[in-house]
Amino acid sequence: MSASDLHAPLSVAAQPDLTGGRRIGVLLSHGFTGSPYSMVGWGRALAELGYGVEVPRLPGHGTTWQEMNTTGWPDWYGEVSRAFAKLQAENDVVVLCGLSMGGALMLRLAADHADAVAGVVVVNPALATKRLDVKLLPVLKHLVPSFPGIASDIKLAGVEEHGYTRTPLKAAHSMFRAWPELVADLPKVTAPVLYLRSTEDHVVDEASEPLITSRISGPVTLRRLENSYHVATLDNDAQVIIDESAAFIAKVTTP
Repeated sequence: MSASDLHAPLSVAAQPDLTGGRRIGVLLSHGFTGSPYSMVGWGRALAELGYGVEVPRLPGHGTTWQEMNTTGWPDWYGEVSRAFAKLQAENDVVVLCGLSMGGALMLRLAADHADAVAGVVVVNPALATKRLDVKLLPVLKHLVPSFPGIASDIKLAGVEEHGYTRTPLKAAHSMFRAWPELVADLPKVTAPVLYLRSTEDHVVDEASEPLITSRISGPVTLRRLENSYHVATLDNDAQVIIDESAAFIAKVTTP
């Protein structure tokens, strides 16, 4: 499989004959330094159930970490916003799903478009951290272009995320700067949220969990993923994520 195929986005039209006559769209976003590769298995499983699926490739991802260092949160949010608008135009209702930073992007969309989102599924979302070196990024990003990578935190042997081996610091700083406003706006998220959280995660620490469970206005259902690390969509609990999200989507999109 070529690099372009490995990181290719996914777009599948809804099949309303499989979903009670309604066209239901699902947007899935990958995480920081990852690519659609971590989400297309989940997306294809949902497409087989009749859902219209969009898995965009965020700018600067799936190419080189150096290129990613020229992009930031506004670029990534712009891309998921375009995918969301496409799903809105083509479907009766839309559900959002995201992994890690993709989860944060989906919560940002849900806060900004509360009346247009039927539900949100987040897997190990990142919108806070206890890491102290983050406070040094405004200076470090000008001195050091990258840190060691965070990709492929996967328990299942032999599986790779195919993300970057380096973490681009300018891009990382852009993500961290977006977090405080998102946290402040979490009460604007009124849609039901399914929160899938790995019990062992070496990338996203526990700082995000209490913010999500306490600040979101809509009902939040927390499910523990007992047999996966951070990239749970490619890990032992991948089928659990598919099954739980499919049941959740069916529930929140029922008229």
